[in-house]
Amino acid sequence: MRGHPRPRSVGGVIRPLSRTALVLDIVGAALLFLILTPFSVAFYGPGTGGATASAASVVAVVVAGVLMCGGVAIGRLAPALALVAAWAGAIVQMSASLGPLPLDLGILLVLYATAAWGSRAVLWWGFGSALFGGLVAAVYMVAVTGVGSGSSGWDQLTIGSLLLVLSILALGFAWVCGLLWRVVLRGRSTRSAQLQAEALAAEEQERVRIARDMHDIVAHSLAVVIAQADGARYAASAKPEMATEALGTIAQTARSALSDVRLLLTQLRHRQGDGPQPTLADLEALFAQVRQAGIEPRITVDPTPPGEPPGAIQLAVYRILQEALTNAIRHGDGAVDVHLAWLPDRVDIDARNTVGRELSSSSGGHGVIGMRERAQLVGGSLQAEREGTRFVVRASLPIGEVT
Repeated sequence: MRGHPRPRSVGGVIRPLSRTALVLDIVGAALLFLILTPFSVAFYGPGTGGATASAASVVAVVVAGVLMCGGVAIGRLAPALALVAAWAGAIVQMSASLGPLPLDLGILLVLYATAAWGSRAVLWWGFGSALFGGLVAAVYMVAVTGVGSGSSGWDQLTIGSLLLVLSILALGFAWVCGLLWRVVLRGRSTRSAQLQAEALAAEEQERVRIARDMHDIVAHSLAVVIAQADGARYAASAKPEMATEALGTIAQTARSALSDVRLLLTQLRHRQGDGPQPTLADLEALFAQVRQAGIEPRITVDPTPPGEPPGAIQLAVYRILQEALTNAIRHGDGAVDVHLAWLPDRVDIDARNTVGRELSSSSGGHGVIGMRERAQLVGGSLQAEREGTRFVVRASLPIGEVT
Protein backbone atom coordinates (compact mmCIF):
# COMPACT_ATOMS: atom_id res chain seq x y z
CA MET A 1 0.00 0.00 0.00
CA ARG A 2 1.21 3.51 -0.67
CA GLY A 3 2.73 5.40 2.20
CA HIS A 4 3.46 2.25 4.21
CA PRO A 5 7.04 1.70 5.37
CA ARG A 6 9.09 -0.83 3.48
CA PRO A 7 10.17 -3.89 5.45
CA ARG A 8 13.54 -3.97 7.19
CA SER A 9 16.03 -6.31 5.55
CA VAL A 10 18.42 -8.75 7.21
CA GLY A 11 21.10 -6.93 9.17
CA GLY A 12 19.23 -3.62 9.16
CA VAL A 13 20.85 -2.43 5.88
CA ILE A 14 17.52 -1.28 4.47
CA ARG A 15 15.57 1.25 6.55
CA PRO A 16 11.77 1.41 6.67
CA LEU A 17 10.80 4.10 4.16
CA SER A 18 7.48 4.97 2.62
CA ARG A 19 7.05 4.42 -1.07
CA THR A 20 6.28 8.11 -1.58
CA ALA A 21 9.53 9.18 0.08
CA LEU A 22 11.52 6.65 -1.96
CA VAL A 23 9.98 7.87 -5.23
CA LEU A 24 10.77 11.48 -4.30
CA ASP A 25 14.40 10.56 -3.53
CA ILE A 26 14.78 8.74 -6.85
CA VAL A 27 13.21 11.59 -8.83
CA GLY A 28 15.41 14.14 -7.05
CA ALA A 29 18.54 12.10 -7.73
CA ALA A 30 17.57 11.73 -11.40
CA LEU A 31 17.09 15.48 -11.76
CA LEU A 32 20.45 16.04 -10.07
CA PHE A 33 22.10 13.69 -12.57
CA LEU A 34 20.39 15.28 -15.59
CA ILE A 35 21.33 18.80 -14.49
CA LEU A 36 24.91 18.31 -13.27
CA THR A 37 26.16 15.73 -15.79
CA PRO A 38 26.13 18.11 -18.82
CA PHE A 39 28.06 20.71 -16.80
CA SER A 40 30.59 18.09 -15.72
CA VAL A 41 31.05 16.84 -19.30
CA ALA A 42 31.34 20.37 -20.66
CA PHE A 43 34.11 21.29 -18.22
CA TYR A 44 35.98 17.99 -17.97
CA GLY A 45 34.97 15.92 -21.01
CA PRO A 46 37.65 17.06 -23.49
CA GLY A 47 40.87 15.39 -22.51
CA THR A 48 44.45 16.13 -23.34
CA GLY A 49 45.01 12.92 -25.27
CA GLY A 50 42.83 13.54 -28.32
CA ALA A 51 39.40 12.16 -29.18
CA THR A 52 39.94 8.83 -27.41
CA ALA A 53 40.88 10.49 -24.15
CA SER A 54 37.88 12.82 -24.46
CA ALA A 55 35.47 9.90 -24.97
CA ALA A 56 36.97 8.03 -22.00
CA SER A 57 36.57 11.12 -19.85
CA VAL A 58 32.93 11.47 -20.83
CA VAL A 59 32.27 7.80 -19.99
CA ALA A 60 34.05 8.23 -16.64
CA VAL A 61 31.96 11.31 -15.84
CA VAL A 62 28.73 9.48 -16.68
CA VAL A 63 29.67 6.38 -14.66
CA ALA A 64 30.77 8.47 -11.68
CA GLY A 65 27.56 10.49 -11.92
CA VAL A 66 25.42 7.34 -12.00
CA LEU A 67 27.16 5.99 -8.89
CA MET A 68 27.05 9.26 -6.93
CA CYS A 69 23.47 10.13 -7.84
CA GLY A 70 22.48 6.51 -7.25
CA GLY A 71 23.88 6.93 -3.75
CA VAL A 72 21.73 10.03 -3.33
CA ALA A 73 18.65 8.09 -4.51
CA ILE A 74 19.08 5.43 -1.79
CA GLY A 75 20.52 7.75 0.86
CA ARG A 76 17.52 7.48 3.17
CA LEU A 77 16.66 3.90 2.26
CA ALA A 78 20.15 2.39 2.68
CA PRO A 79 22.76 4.90 3.93
CA ALA A 80 25.51 2.26 4.09
CA LEU A 81 25.01 1.24 0.44
CA ALA A 82 24.81 4.91 -0.53
CA LEU A 83 28.22 5.53 1.09
CA VAL A 84 29.71 2.59 -0.83
CA ALA A 85 28.26 3.95 -4.10
CA ALA A 86 29.68 7.42 -3.40
CA TRP A 87 33.15 6.00 -2.75
CA ALA A 88 32.90 3.93 -5.94
CA GLY A 89 31.99 7.05 -7.95
CA ALA A 90 34.92 8.96 -6.43
CA ILE A 91 37.31 6.12 -7.31
CA VAL A 92 36.05 6.11 -10.92
CA GLN A 93 36.52 9.86 -11.06
CA MET A 94 40.08 9.69 -9.75
CA SER A 95 40.92 6.71 -12.00
CA ALA A 96 40.11 8.90 -15.02
CA SER A 97 42.33 11.69 -13.62
CA LEU A 98 39.38 14.05 -13.46
CA GLY A 99 39.42 17.09 -11.25
CA PRO A 100 36.55 18.23 -9.00
CA LEU A 101 33.17 17.86 -10.73
CA PRO A 102 29.79 19.49 -10.11
CA LEU A 103 28.56 15.92 -9.63
CA ASP A 104 30.63 15.76 -6.44
CA LEU A 105 27.68 17.46 -4.78
CA GLY A 106 26.26 13.93 -4.57
CA ILE A 107 29.08 12.97 -2.18
CA LEU A 108 28.06 15.75 0.18
CA LEU A 109 24.44 14.62 0.09
CA VAL A 110 25.43 11.02 0.81
CA LEU A 111 27.54 12.09 3.83
CA TYR A 112 24.54 14.05 5.03
CA ALA A 113 22.39 10.92 4.69
CA THR A 114 24.83 8.73 6.65
CA ALA A 115 24.72 11.14 9.60
CA ALA A 116 20.99 11.82 9.43
CA TRP A 117 19.55 8.34 8.84
CA GLY A 118 22.37 5.82 9.18
CA SER A 119 22.82 3.40 12.04
CA ARG A 120 25.40 4.18 14.72
CA ALA A 121 28.06 2.27 12.76
CA VAL A 122 27.18 4.00 9.47
CA LEU A 123 27.19 7.34 11.28
CA TRP A 124 30.82 6.91 12.29
CA TRP A 125 31.77 5.40 8.94
CA GLY A 126 30.46 8.62 7.40
CA PHE A 127 32.55 10.68 9.83
CA GLY A 128 35.66 8.67 8.96
CA SER A 129 34.89 9.04 5.26
CA ALA A 130 34.69 12.82 5.65
CA LEU A 131 38.16 12.95 7.27
CA PHE A 132 39.83 10.36 5.06
CA GLY A 133 38.07 11.63 1.94
CA GLY A 134 39.31 15.16 2.64
CA LEU A 135 42.87 13.84 2.92
CA VAL A 136 42.56 11.79 -0.28
CA ALA A 137 41.06 14.75 -2.18
CA ALA A 138 43.85 17.09 -1.11
CA VAL A 139 46.63 14.64 -2.02
CA TYR A 140 44.90 13.78 -5.31
CA MET A 141 44.51 17.39 -6.39
CA VAL A 142 48.16 18.18 -5.61
CA ALA A 143 49.77 14.98 -6.88
CA VAL A 144 47.51 14.02 -9.83
CA THR A 145 45.66 17.03 -11.13
CA GLY A 146 48.73 19.22 -10.68
CA VAL A 147 47.29 21.96 -8.48
CA GLY A 148 50.22 24.20 -7.53
CA SER A 149 52.65 22.22 -9.73
CA GLY A 150 54.53 25.35 -10.78
CA SER A 151 55.24 26.45 -7.24
CA SER A 152 58.11 25.70 -4.92
CA GLY A 153 58.02 22.82 -2.46
CA TRP A 154 57.02 25.04 0.43
CA ASP A 155 54.26 26.65 -1.62
CA GLN A 156 52.99 23.23 -2.68
CA LEU A 157 52.91 22.16 0.97
CA THR A 158 50.98 25.32 1.85
CA ILE A 159 48.54 24.77 -1.02
CA GLY A 160 48.12 21.13 -0.08
CA SER A 161 47.43 22.02 3.55
CA LEU A 162 44.89 24.61 2.48
CA LEU A 163 43.20 22.09 0.17
CA LEU A 164 43.16 19.54 3.00
CA VAL A 165 41.46 21.99 5.36
CA LEU A 166 38.93 23.09 2.74
CA SER A 167 38.10 19.49 1.73
CA ILE A 168 37.60 18.35 5.31
CA LEU A 169 35.51 21.44 6.06
CA ALA A 170 33.28 20.85 3.02
CA LEU A 171 32.79 17.14 3.69
CA GLY A 172 32.57 17.63 7.45
CA PHE A 173 29.99 20.41 7.08
CA ALA A 174 27.69 18.06 5.16
CA TRP A 175 28.15 15.35 7.82
CA VAL A 176 27.52 17.80 10.70
CA CYS A 177 24.33 19.07 9.03
CA GLY A 178 23.09 15.50 8.82
CA LEU A 179 24.00 14.96 12.47
CA LEU A 180 21.98 18.01 13.48
CA TRP A 181 18.98 16.73 11.55
CA ARG A 182 19.43 13.37 13.27
CA VAL A 183 19.17 15.14 16.63
CA VAL A 184 16.02 16.93 15.45
CA LEU A 185 14.44 13.65 14.33
CA ARG A 186 15.32 11.97 17.60
CA GLY A 187 13.82 14.87 19.53
CA ARG A 188 10.62 14.57 17.50
CA SER A 189 10.50 10.84 18.11
CA THR A 190 11.01 11.34 21.85
CA ARG A 191 8.34 14.02 21.95
CA SER A 192 5.95 11.83 19.98
CA ALA A 193 6.54 8.94 22.38
CA GLN A 194 6.01 11.26 25.33
CA LEU A 195 2.74 12.58 23.90
CA GLN A 196 1.59 9.03 23.20
CA ALA A 197 2.41 7.98 26.77
CA GLU A 198 0.57 11.02 28.13
CA ALA A 199 -2.43 10.25 25.95
CA LEU A 200 -2.49 6.64 27.16
CA ALA A 201 -2.20 7.81 30.77
CA ALA A 202 -5.05 10.27 30.26
CA GLU A 203 -7.19 7.57 28.67
CA GLU A 204 -6.45 5.23 31.57
CA GLN A 205 -7.39 7.92 34.08
CA GLU A 206 -10.61 8.53 32.16
CA ARG A 207 -11.44 4.83 32.20
CA VAL A 208 -10.77 4.65 35.93
CA ARG A 209 -12.97 7.70 36.52
CA ILE A 210 -15.84 6.28 34.47
CA ALA A 211 -15.47 2.89 36.15
CA ARG A 212 -15.58 4.59 39.55
CA ASP A 213 -18.68 6.58 38.61
CA MET A 214 -20.29 3.48 37.14
CA HIS A 215 -19.69 1.53 40.33
CA ASP A 216 -21.04 4.32 42.55
CA ILE A 217 -24.20 4.71 40.49
CA VAL A 218 -24.95 1.06 39.78
CA ALA A 219 -24.05 -0.27 43.24
CA HIS A 220 -26.18 2.30 45.03
CA SER A 221 -29.13 1.98 42.67
CA LEU A 222 -29.11 -1.82 42.76
CA ALA A 223 -28.89 -1.81 46.56
CA VAL A 224 -31.99 0.40 46.72
CA VAL A 225 -33.80 -1.72 44.13
CA ILE A 226 -32.99 -4.97 45.96
CA ALA A 227 -34.13 -3.56 49.32
CA GLN A 228 -37.36 -2.26 47.82
CA ALA A 229 -37.99 -5.51 45.94
CA ASP A 230 -37.58 -7.52 49.13
CA GLY A 231 -39.96 -5.20 50.96
CA ALA A 232 -42.51 -5.36 48.15
CA ARG A 233 -42.36 -9.15 48.11
CA TYR A 234 -43.20 -9.37 51.82
CA ALA A 235 -45.83 -6.61 51.69
CA ALA A 236 -47.57 -7.83 48.53
CA SER A 237 -50.17 -9.88 50.41
CA ALA A 238 -50.47 -7.95 53.67
CA LYS A 239 -50.18 -4.33 52.55
CA PRO A 240 -50.64 -3.93 48.80
CA GLU A 241 -50.31 -0.14 49.03
CA MET A 242 -46.80 -0.49 50.46
CA ALA A 243 -45.91 -2.90 47.68
CA THR A 244 -47.19 -0.41 45.13
CA GLU A 245 -45.08 2.35 46.72
CA ALA A 246 -42.01 0.11 46.73
CA LEU A 247 -42.48 -0.74 43.06
CA GLY A 248 -42.74 2.97 42.28
CA THR A 249 -39.47 3.60 44.10
CA ILE A 250 -37.85 0.76 42.17
CA ALA A 251 -38.98 2.23 38.86
CA GLN A 252 -37.81 5.74 39.80
CA THR A 253 -34.42 4.51 41.01
CA ALA A 254 -33.93 2.36 37.93
CA ARG A 255 -34.78 5.25 35.59
CA SER A 256 -32.36 7.55 37.41
CA ALA A 257 -29.60 4.94 37.27
CA LEU A 258 -30.26 4.29 33.59
CA SER A 259 -30.01 8.00 32.82
CA ASP A 260 -26.69 8.27 34.69
CA VAL A 261 -25.29 5.18 32.98
CA ARG A 262 -26.28 6.52 29.56
CA LEU A 263 -24.49 9.78 30.35
CA LEU A 264 -21.33 7.88 31.32
CA LEU A 265 -21.48 5.74 28.20
CA THR A 266 -21.88 8.86 26.06
CA GLN A 267 -18.76 10.34 27.64
CA LEU A 268 -16.89 7.09 27.04
CA ARG A 269 -17.95 6.80 23.41
CA HIS A 270 -17.67 10.42 22.28
CA ARG A 271 -15.02 11.69 24.72
CA GLN A 272 -17.15 14.65 25.69
CA GLY A 273 -16.54 16.75 28.75
CA ASP A 274 -17.94 15.86 32.12
CA GLY A 275 -21.71 16.04 32.31
CA PRO A 276 -23.69 17.44 35.22
CA GLN A 277 -22.30 16.09 38.50
CA PRO A 278 -24.07 15.73 41.84
CA THR A 279 -23.69 18.56 44.36
CA LEU A 280 -24.64 19.11 47.99
CA ALA A 281 -28.12 20.05 46.84
CA ASP A 282 -28.61 16.45 45.68
CA LEU A 283 -27.86 14.95 49.10
CA GLU A 284 -31.48 15.25 50.24
CA ALA A 285 -32.63 13.18 47.27
CA LEU A 286 -29.95 10.61 48.12
CA PHE A 287 -31.14 10.43 51.73
CA ALA A 288 -34.74 10.06 50.52
CA GLN A 289 -33.73 7.08 48.36
CA VAL A 290 -32.04 5.48 51.34
CA ARG A 291 -35.13 6.01 53.52
CA GLN A 292 -37.31 4.40 50.86
CA ALA A 293 -34.97 1.39 50.97
CA GLY A 294 -35.72 0.94 54.67
CA ILE A 295 -32.60 2.61 56.10
CA GLU A 296 -33.01 5.63 58.34
CA PRO A 297 -29.98 7.93 58.06
CA ARG A 298 -29.46 10.22 61.04
CA ILE A 299 -27.79 13.29 59.59
CA THR A 300 -25.85 15.85 61.58
CA VAL A 301 -24.21 18.87 59.95
CA ASP A 302 -22.15 20.92 62.42
CA PRO A 303 -20.82 23.37 61.54
CA THR A 304 -22.51 24.16 58.26
CA PRO A 305 -20.62 25.18 55.08
CA PRO A 306 -19.28 28.75 55.42
CA GLY A 307 -19.92 29.37 51.73
CA GLU A 308 -20.15 27.52 48.43
CA PRO A 309 -17.55 24.72 48.52
CA PRO A 310 -15.66 23.86 45.30
CA GLY A 311 -17.49 21.57 42.89
CA ALA A 312 -14.86 18.81 43.24
CA ILE A 313 -15.36 18.78 47.02
CA GLN A 314 -19.15 18.63 46.66
CA LEU A 315 -18.85 15.71 44.23
CA ALA A 316 -16.43 13.86 46.54
CA VAL A 317 -18.71 14.34 49.56
CA TYR A 318 -21.74 13.11 47.60
CA ARG A 319 -19.99 10.01 46.20
CA ILE A 320 -18.40 9.05 49.52
CA LEU A 321 -21.73 9.33 51.33
CA GLN A 322 -23.45 7.47 48.49
CA GLU A 323 -21.08 4.51 48.85
CA ALA A 324 -21.22 4.58 52.66
CA LEU A 325 -25.05 4.52 52.56
CA THR A 326 -24.98 1.77 49.95
CA ASN A 327 -22.84 -0.34 52.29
CA ALA A 328 -25.34 0.41 55.08
CA ILE A 329 -28.20 -0.82 52.89
CA ARG A 330 -26.38 -4.00 51.97
CA HIS A 331 -24.83 -4.87 55.32
CA GLY A 332 -26.50 -2.65 57.93
CA ASP A 333 -29.27 -3.30 60.42
CA GLY A 334 -31.54 -0.41 59.51
CA ALA A 335 -29.83 2.76 60.73
CA VAL A 336 -26.76 4.80 59.83
CA ASP A 337 -25.28 7.87 61.52
CA VAL A 338 -23.76 10.53 59.27
CA HIS A 339 -21.89 13.55 60.61
CA LEU A 340 -20.55 16.37 58.42
CA ALA A 341 -18.30 19.05 59.87
CA TRP A 342 -17.64 21.95 57.50
CA LEU A 343 -14.56 23.56 59.04
CA PRO A 344 -12.83 26.64 57.55
CA ASP A 345 -10.10 24.59 55.87
CA ARG A 346 -11.66 21.14 55.46
CA VAL A 347 -14.75 19.01 55.67
CA ASP A 348 -14.78 15.95 57.92
CA ILE A 349 -17.11 13.05 57.12
CA ASP A 350 -18.07 10.38 59.61
CA ALA A 351 -20.52 7.64 58.60
CA ARG A 352 -21.12 4.57 60.72
CA ASN A 353 -23.63 1.76 60.87
CA THR A 354 -24.05 -1.52 62.72
CA VAL A 355 -23.15 -4.56 60.65
CA GLY A 356 -23.67 -8.28 60.93
CA ARG A 357 -21.06 -10.92 61.56
CA GLU A 358 -20.85 -11.88 57.90
CA LEU A 359 -19.05 -8.63 57.01
CA SER A 360 -15.29 -9.05 57.10
CA SER A 361 -13.17 -6.54 58.96
CA SER A 362 -11.05 -6.12 55.84
CA SER A 363 -11.25 -2.76 54.15
CA GLY A 364 -11.05 -4.25 50.67
CA GLY A 365 -13.66 -4.13 47.92
CA HIS A 366 -14.28 -1.84 44.98
CA GLY A 367 -16.54 0.45 46.97
CA VAL A 368 -13.96 1.24 49.66
CA ILE A 369 -11.27 1.61 47.00
CA GLY A 370 -13.51 4.04 45.11
CA MET A 371 -14.17 6.10 48.24
CA ARG A 372 -10.46 6.27 48.98
CA GLU A 373 -9.73 7.35 45.40
CA ARG A 374 -12.42 10.05 45.68
CA ALA A 375 -10.72 11.46 48.74
CA GLN A 376 -7.23 11.27 47.25
CA LEU A 377 -8.31 13.05 44.05
CA VAL A 378 -9.10 16.20 46.06
CA GLY A 379 -6.04 15.88 48.29
CA GLY A 380 -7.81 14.27 51.24
CA SER A 381 -7.69 10.97 53.07
CA LEU A 382 -10.20 8.28 53.99
CA GLN A 383 -10.32 5.34 56.36
CA ALA A 384 -12.94 2.61 56.25
CA GLU A 385 -12.82 -0.19 58.81
CA ARG A 386 -14.85 -2.23 61.20
CA GLU A 387 -14.84 -1.18 64.84
CA GLY A 388 -16.57 -3.84 66.91
CA THR A 389 -20.11 -4.17 65.61
CA ARG A 390 -19.98 -0.96 63.57
CA PHE A 391 -18.47 -0.18 60.21
CA VAL A 392 -16.99 3.33 60.24
CA VAL A 393 -16.02 5.54 57.31
CA ARG A 394 -13.96 8.62 58.16
CA ALA A 395 -12.78 11.12 55.57
CA SER A 396 -11.10 14.51 55.69
CA LEU A 397 -11.15 16.66 52.54
CA PRO A 398 -9.33 20.00 52.26
CA ILE A 399 -11.62 22.80 51.15
CA GLY A 400 -9.36 25.75 50.44
CA GLU A 401 -11.08 29.04 49.80
CA VAL A 402 -14.87 29.01 49.46
CA THR A 403 -16.91 31.43 47.48
